[in-house]
Amino acid sequence: MAMHDLARGLRGRPIKPPLSGMSRRRSLWERIHLDPWLLAMLLVLMLSGLVVLYSASGQRLDVVIAQGVRFGVALTGMVIIAQFTPATLLRWALPAYLAGMAMLVAVEVMGDMGMGAQRWLVIPGVVRFQPSEMMKLAVPMMVAAWLSRRELPPGWQDLVVCAVLIGAPVLLIARQPDLGTSLLVAMAAVFVILLAGLSWRVILLLGGLAASALPLLWMTMHAYQRQRVLTLLDPQSDPLGAGWNIIQSTTAIGSGGLWGKGWLQGTQSQLEFLPERHTDFIVAVLGEEFGLVGMLAFLALYLMIVCRGLWLAGAAQETFGRLLAGSIILTFFIYVFVNVGMVSGILPVVGVPLPLVSYGGTSSVTLLAGFGILMAIHSHRRLLPR
Repeated sequence: MAMHDLARGLRGRPIKPPLSGMSRRRSLWERIHLDPWLLAMLLVLMLSGLVVLYSASGQRLDVVIAQGVRFGVALTGMVIIAQFTPATLLRWALPAYLAGMAMLVAVEVMGDMGMGAQRWLVIPGVVRFQPSEMMKLAVPMMVAAWLSRRELPPGWQDLVVCAVLIGAPVLLIARQPDLGTSLLVAMAAVFVILLAGLSWRVILLLGGLAASALPLLWMTMHAYQRQRVLTLLDPQSDPLGAGWNIIQSTTAIGSGGLWGKGWLQGTQSQLEFLPERHTDFIVAVLGEEFGLVGMLAFLALYLMIVCRGLWLAGAAQETFGRLLAGSIILTFFIYVFVNVGMVSGILPVVGVPLPLVSYGGTSSVTLLAGFGILMAIHSHRRLLPR
């Protein structure tokens, strides 16, 4: 009877549960605008990547430290960007796009050469960077900003404007030449358009037009780029030349078997048969030393990051954030797919690094900046009008 009276007395009054430690932690994450699950998975990926990089670099501690410093800078940038509201990101879309275009023109005029390509800008005594990496975020931001102000799904006039916004930077990047980055920039923006709700009829029509343009693309490719495609079809046609990379990488992966040869025990990598083993071909080191199990573990981690990112993107409350967040996480997936595909011999070699594992500073900053945007869009969703 006493319990009945208590329940009746409290009926209609909100009951406040005690604030638990977990609740306090959630409140803290919300205040600093970070997603703890996504952050934890990214940290695990980066730490695991440093372990693989130590072996891939020939056990050079200075390379690992340099990469760790870059990760620290990139994480700081991610945290800062996560504090911005989607409205702020929307306002900065056009300035970021115009600044990126100006830097691409500067690369064309006075860019620094390296490995036969003119891709870098140098600020003497400060930094050497690739402006094309910035466009992996600036271009989809610009396209998302444009479409967010239009009626969706986009009409043909909107698609023409988007094609101009995408085509200008992609052509400048392809001229450097950097086919891999130009394709990634194009894909990032195309994802925005697809997420805007294009009908399957329009998608198939545009796909057919793209396929019909492949012969033109083939004629405009450099000789070494065409050779990469031909080598994919028959690596043994030039085993000591263009086919060397693919042959050595597939040999390394296959020799790892189920469990691998053990950390620092890879023969193809440690004896330097494997080219670019600490950058584009680091997957081959992973497969040789950690085997199929190790590769599947890394792929599972990537899959969890993608799934979490898609969940965050799906929770966005407005068009700009939803389009941009979806594009960012799908582009991250393309990074992984293309790198693993080219190292295992099912895609041409296009110079795409394995995200947050391959050695490199600019790509790490770009990737984590993208995740910062993703967290900003998600964490500020309650501030947006419903």
